[in-house]
Amino acid sequence: MGRGGGPRGPGRAGYPPPPPRLLERTANGYEAPRDVSAWAAVVASNLAMDWHRAKRRQERLGERLASLRQPAAHPSGEETSLLSLAVTRGLDELPDPQRQVLILRFYADLPVRGIARELGIPEGTVKSRLHTAVRALRARLHEDEVV
Repeated sequence: MGRGGGPRGPGRAGYPPPPPRLLERTANGYEAPRDVSAWAAVVASNLAMDWHRAKRRQERLGERLASLRQPAAHPSGEETSLLSLAVTRGLDELPDPQRQVLILRFYADLPVRGIARELGIPEGTVKSRLHTAVRALRARLHEDEVV
């Protein structure tokens, strides 16, 4: 089993092996667990749940992005179709860093802290990129007279 409870395979190459958590725990001044096998089972279970949650979040993000790119099968009206097209065009025109945080925030429903962790950037950077991206997208939608 690889880091995070997921399977280890060729896609995991280059990642360091999981840290020996028991040694870390002891080194950080915590008392060693009384039943190491029970503790290890809980740690393994938590890692597996984290891995599956992250995988499910990525799948939902993929589904939402795919639905954005495809025209609606049953548009609820001409205005909805125009708005959807305008938003898609507006997203395409945003710089990659802004588009990335906007999609993670509003389509993947990740909180600012989660986006920062996923992208490896400070929370303040996420907030400023979101602010700039929303302002640019809003301006684009007003330009197109969609909103």
